[in-house]
Amino acid sequence: MSQSVEEHRAAAPDHVRCAVVTVSDTRTVETDRSGQLIQSQLSAAGHEIVDYRIVQDEPAQIDAVLTELIGRADCDAVIFNGGTGIARRDTTYDTVSRRLEKQLDGFGELFRSLSYAEIGAAAMLTRATAGVVGGTVVFLTPGSTNAVGLALDKLIVPEIAHVVFEMRK
Repeated sequence: MSQSVEEHRAAAPDHVRCAVVTVSDTRTVETDRSGQLIQSQLSAAGHEIVDYRIVQDEPAQIDAVLTELIGRADCDAVIFNGGTGIARRDTTYDTVSRRLEKQLDGFGELFRSLSYAEIGAAAMLTRATAGVVGGTVVFLTPGSTNAVGLALDKLIVPEIAHVVFEMRK
């Protein structure tokens, strides 16, 4: 690893303040295994969960929660799960991607590559992405618990503090 990356990671915040949003028409707090996994893994890595909620896969609800969360001074990153596929009801990507001021194309590319190794060509069906909106890092992951675990283990948890550091520069 280059010295620059190591220096940036060393300068990154010790913890990131995160909001978790599950986009689903059917999940409840009790049945939302993906939202629970996100919170658990981020907390275990020393990050703080400042908000958690479930919203229906309705563009107005998704847009409203995004606007609220990026307006909070205590929120550095928002992780959405669900609504990133191509079904008619999957609107998270469509709603959030048009608001991205800076897109992190590598997140979606790497996620699909890692997914391909696990599930094959079906990995192309996800529109997982990440970027920056209003000074807040935003990640969009599929709603599948396995996909969420992959995104967290391989991409989000190892780099979220570094991403926030870079965004703030």
